Amino acid sequence: MYLTKEVKEQIFAKHGGSATNTGSAEGQIALFTHRINHLTEHLKKNRHDFNTERSLVKLVGKRRSLLDYLKNTEINRYREIIKELNIRK
Repeated sequence: MYLTKEVKEQIFAKHGGSATNTGSAEGQIALFTHRINHLTEHLKKNRHDFNTERSLVKLVGKRRSLLDYLKNTEINRYREIIKELNIRK
């Protein structure tokens, strides 16, 4: 499995402040970005996997919603996470 407990803890420790802070917007955005990158690689190999494509679109929408929330509340945190994860605006 590509997303183990240890990988999640590393993502949240790096972006969320601690391994147990799973509710922070930055941690969730980083986790969604990791999953989006994995699904993108999967779809490059399996072009006709339409269920995965739908899941990818939903994940991108969720990440976009969190980014919009962060942009409206704290613009500096938004800019940092965009730069750190290399996300297009």
